[in-house]
Formats: sequence, C-alpha cells, structure tokens
Amino acid sequence: MGFVLDTADIPPHERVDAIYAAMMQASVPSYVIHEDPDGEVRTRLEVWDLGGANIFTARSTGLRLLRTPKQARQDAAPVIALSVQRLGDGRHEQLGYRQVVPPGEMLMVDLSAAYDFSWSGEGAAGCIQVPIDQVGLPLDLIRRAAANLRTSPLYGLVANHVSQLVGDAERLSLDPAADALGRASVELLRALLVSAARVEPLSRAVLAETLLTRVRAYVRQHLADPNLRPATIAAAHNVSLRHLYKICAEADFSLEQWIIGERLQGARQELQRPASRSRTIATVARRWGFTDPTHFTRRFRATYGLTPGEWRRISTELPRQHP
Repeated sequence: MGFVLDTADIPPHERVDAIYAAMMQASVPSYVIHEDPDGEVRTRLEVWDLGGANIFTARSTGLRLLRTPKQARQDAAPVIALSVQRLGDGRHEQLGYRQVVPPGEMLMVDLSAAYDFSWSGEGAAGCIQVPIDQVGLPLDLIRRAAANLRTSPLYGLVANHVSQLVGDAERLSLDPAADALGRASVELLRALLVSAARVEPLSRAVLAETLLTRVRAYVRQHLADPNLRPATIAAAHNVSLRHLYKICAEADFSLEQWIIGERLQGARQELQRPASRSRTIATVARRWGFTDPTHFTRRFRATYGLTPGEWRRISTELPRQHP
C-alpha cells in the first residue's frame, strides 16, 4: 500500500501544514523547516511498503528536518534509514559526525537519535527504512558503521541497489516478490554495516551469510557486461569459483541459468517499450549481454515461445487492439 503527497494538489496556504503532517506519517517526529516558507513551497513525498521495510522518497524546495534530543527520547523509533541523494547536496549531522552528500552518494540515518538533515533549493532523496530489530546488529556497531560507509567495498553495490529501489519504488512495492526483495535489501544493509564497522570475526560471518544476496545484486547491476561469468563474479567477491558454486548448490540455485533468465527478462521488457523500437534486435541483445544475436533468438524463443521480432510486433499491436 502506498502513500503519496503532492503539494501541486494543495492550495499554497495549506502546504506547510500538509507537508508536516505527511512527514510525521512517513518517518519520525521532527521539525520541518522550509527554506522560504513565504515563497513557493513544493513537495512530493511517497512511501511504499517493501516487506518489513519501506521506501520513502522526497522531492522538495529547500527543506530542513531537525530531530531534537527531546523528540528522540519521547519517540525512540528504532529504525535506520539508508538514503541516496538524488538532487542537490544533502547536509547531514548526527552523533557528532557531519557530512555533505552529493547526488548519487549515500548516507545512513539512525532515526532513534537526534539529527539535522537539509538541502538548499530544489532537492530530492530516497531511502529504505528498516526496523533495527530486523538488522540483528548491536546499536553501537550500527552507529560506528554510519561514519565509515564509504570505506566499505560494498558501498557502491548497496548504493546502486538503494538507487534502483527508490527509482522504481511503486512498481517494486506492488510486485509479488516485494517481500523477498525487502528481505534481500535488509541482508545487503546488514552486510554493509558489518563491513563498514570492521568488526572481526562478525564481519566474516555476516559476509558469508549474505554472499548469495550480494552476488544476485551484483549480477543485476552487471547484466549488460558480456564478460559477466561465474569466474568474474567470484573474483569480485573475493571467493574461489569452487566456493561460489558450493554456495549456489546449497541454495539449489543455478547461477548461469539465472543470469540468462535475468538477461532475457530485461531484453523482453526493453523490446516492449516504445522508446526502444528504433533499436535493432541485435542492439537490444548486446545491451543485455548477448554477443551472438542467433544465440539470443534461440534462447528467447525457447523461453517465451516467440522470436524477439514476433514479441516486439505483438507488443506494438496490443495497444491498438485494446485501447
């Protein structure tokens, strides 16, 4: 179930109060301070469930969210948010640590504590909010990791994952696999925090537990790479090829077949999009990691019962048959 607020539908004199009420529903009690409350205030907020977590996105004119120590004591809110800045520079201060977060970078906010987060001018950010009890890590470890996220080798992988979540939040939330995606996202968050906190031997144990989840996320981000194969995946995760196959076998999971399936699904969706109709079948195949168009066509027909060209024609004709 989603929650959306768009001030374009609200009279200007009611927007500040509406934004405050929506922020309290979407996150935790805090002061919502607008950069120019007497000027044009524009905000769009969305919250979408993702299993036991949720995705929260915001785009707004200049804004500051100030959570005081008193508010944190009155409403502990044992939740952490892993947020990616999407527009404008975010400025964040919590537990004595200050940082500027440019677009594309990520930060973690402990919603159980006081914090100060803001941007000037038009800005946007999106996060996944996860109850701390789902993460299964001590609060002191989580807070230690928050200041060191960028030092972790998992930082880029998880930042890309969160970016994809917030960029397609509604569709992912409504997908039948949303619960599974939520659990996988929590596993990635857990691995990142342990890696950034540099706690041994807990770090080794958690990284081992989350290896298959991290492999799946890595593969989804590299499907277009024709050189993506088990050996390169194992090297990227600092494990042997034998160990990677062992982990996959224990999960009854065929890595090679899953990669092909993910690539075929991506190509199928692209062939359906009007924007891709100027691209040749061979171009679409290459964009999804298939270097041989004949092999791509054979795999596509075996999976979907149609050639890529037949699927494209049917997808093009369907809107006209069913307006």
